Amino acid sequence: MGEHAKAGLGYALFAYLFWGFLPAYLQLTRGIDGFELIGWRVISSVVVAFALVAATRGWPRMRTVLRSRRDTWTLVIAGHAVLINWTAFVVGVLSDKVLETSLGYFLNPLVSVVFAVIFLGERLRPLQWVAVGLGAVGVGVMIVGYGQVPWIGLLVAFSFGTYGLIKKRVSGSVDALSGFTIETTAALPASMVMLGVAFAVNGVTVGANGATGILGAAGFGIVTAIPLLAFAAATRRIPLTWVAFVQYLTPIMTFLFGAFIMLEPMPLERWIGFILVWASLVLFTADIARHRFRRPRPIPPAA
Repeated sequence: MGEHAKAGLGYALFAYLFWGFLPAYLQLTRGIDGFELIGWRVISSVVVAFALVAATRGWPRMRTVLRSRRDTWTLVIAGHAVLINWTAFVVGVLSDKVLETSLGYFLNPLVSVVFAVIFLGERLRPLQWVAVGLGAVGVGVMIVGYGQVPWIGLLVAFSFGTYGLIKKRVSGSVDALSGFTIETTAALPASMVMLGVAFAVNGVTVGANGATGILGAAGFGIVTAIPLLAFAAATRRIPLTWVAFVQYLTPIMTFLFGAFIMLEPMPLERWIGFILVWASLVLFTADIARHRFRRPRPIPPAA
């Protein structure tokens, strides 16, 4: 593995470890309306992004990106995809559905791989298709046995799978900070609508948890920027399939937090569904490893 790839892997590990701690961070914001919290998150993220651009004198790089209509509109779509992901995740955690967000991030690698097949022309081996099917069966078991569709988990999986695919498409021409700044700014109008709806329905709730909640909401910009910048740097250096499987770290940490810290219920059907999804990921990873590290047979010397 070259230095470029090692750096990319390091960025990916850092991003997903950071995201694994987010459910614990969100406990600081208990009592704040989910839509309102997303609005403050986007505002603070935009402030942090432009401060970083100014500090690093990144205006010329950002102007270069904005001159490309293709890159700009791709980042606009990415901004809305990650806004959906943030909303699903925050609403899930604040409504005590941490395990469902964990399911979404467990499914995300499979979604990323299927997207890579559909949109990037990558091919799967038969065993990999079996793994994808097994993951789908796991979700089906949860739907039938648990009596409801895990909408939050599915939104988390498909929105971030879409975001990862989009970031991969512009990874060669857009630097991490410019991309983050443009996509976050693009999400600002939609987040302002969400903020307005939250104010109209519940009033201003940012102070519901006192100074802790206010500081938690204000710090969301930094907490958002750090892992997203690392993620963008990772997608520029390593294949999407590598990124897909490093992200196991986040759902493992989230699952442990939901099951053993928040003590969310784990009925039998939920255990069966999770086990099937885990089995599919193990199967897929084993197939990747078997082919990646298979050594070619030595060519016998000529007679």
